Amino acid sequence: MSAFDLTKTRFREGVWEGLLTSSDPDGPQPEITVSLADRPVRGVAITATSKPGRWVLEIPVPAEAVGDGVQTFVIRDAIAESVLGSFTLIAGEALGDDIRAEMDLLRAELDMLKRAFRRHCLETM
Repeated sequence: MSAFDLTKTRFREGVWEGLLTSSDPDGPQPEITVSLADRPVRGVAITATSKPGRWVLEIPVPAEAVGDGVQTFVIRDAIAESVLGSFTLIAGEALGDDIRAEMDLLRAELDMLKRAFRRHCLETM
């Protein structure tokens, strides 16, 4: 069990950011490893905040992770050897099966049907 809790704060411009909090405010800085397809992700940064027991975690998304398919990043506490969290990128053909993509298509079709129905009502009056 890890002594740290991870909360996502934002994902912007290719950098995933989270806040690490410790159950012991006077504890040591965390040692974090991030992996993608069982390979380590380079450039991970941990920065202390002004409050004790809190750190900002920044994980840059490497260019090779951007492409078709599903890419899952796993964030681990290296000392406790436990998983703190993960995040996933989905792009390309794999996204076609995603429910959100289906909802967007349904919305577009509904908008088209509404326009056609309104046009039909105007023409039959």
